[in-house]
Amino acid sequence: MSPREHLADALRQRCGLTGTHLGCEHGVCGACTVRVDGAAIRGCLMLAVQADGRQVRTIEGAGDDPVMQALQHAFVERNALQCGYCTGGFLLTAAELLELDPDPSREAIREYLSGNLCRCTGYQAIVDAVELAARRLRGQSGTDVALP
Repeated sequence: MSPREHLADALRQRCGLTGTHLGCEHGVCGACTVRVDGAAIRGCLMLAVQADGRQVRTIEGAGDDPVMQALQHAFVERNALQCGYCTGGFLLTAAELLELDPDPSREAIREYLSGNLCRCTGYQAIVDAVELAARRLRGQSGTDVALP
């Protein structure tokens, strides 16, 4: 492994974990988001050697998490994904938000996800999905979300 190899490249090329996408390779789009020791980070900005000995979780390894499961179901229900390129980054970032704040406002959701870009959905459905997942994780039922 080259000491200058980015974590996202190592995950994709060496580990075969292709859910970590490379969009901008400058830390701007969020498609390469992974969780390192629980924190959402940009895989294109971290060197692979910096991850040595740390817990790295990609979208492939997040399916057993109840927060992630709630988000995945809500993303499907609210049609918060289209091409899917950015979805893994959004899900990992949203999961971090809901772990830190189980009842975020719509504005807090928008702010927290502002570092993730999507060219397809227009963001409204993504905010709706995160809000719905948060409500369900708090034990509230229903499928409707508040209008802005």
